[in-house]
Amino acid sequence: QVQLVESGGGLVQSGGSLTLSCSASGSISDIYVTRWFRQAPGRQREEVASIESTGNTDIADSVKGRFSISGDNTKTVVYLQMNSLKPDDTAVYYCMAHTIVGHVWGQGTQVTVSA
Repeated sequence: QVQLVESGGGLVQSGGSLTLSCSASGSISDIYVTRWFRQAPGRQREEVASIESTGNTDIADSVKGRFSISGDNTKTVVYLQMNSLKPDDTAVYYCMAHTIVGHVWGQGTQVTVSA
């Protein structure tokens, strides 16, 4: 079984940066893809980035050039580096892991970007 915990959210001014962390515990070897999603009030949940266990990454067009995703060498933490933040990036950010037995979600971390 896998558990995920997000951290690193907070309040930042427009143009600023934040790094979110998604820490995994449990059956880490069962994870083959980790994704970051975000959901703003009144909006649908949106995928922003993903990283495969092979290291392949993908970034949504809406944040390409500003966001990046990476993992640590132990494959227990996935980072979402967010630069040049805009008020429209304000949302709750969630990580989700695809495992061999199903999907696992973290509890989310709030990111608020002030104008």
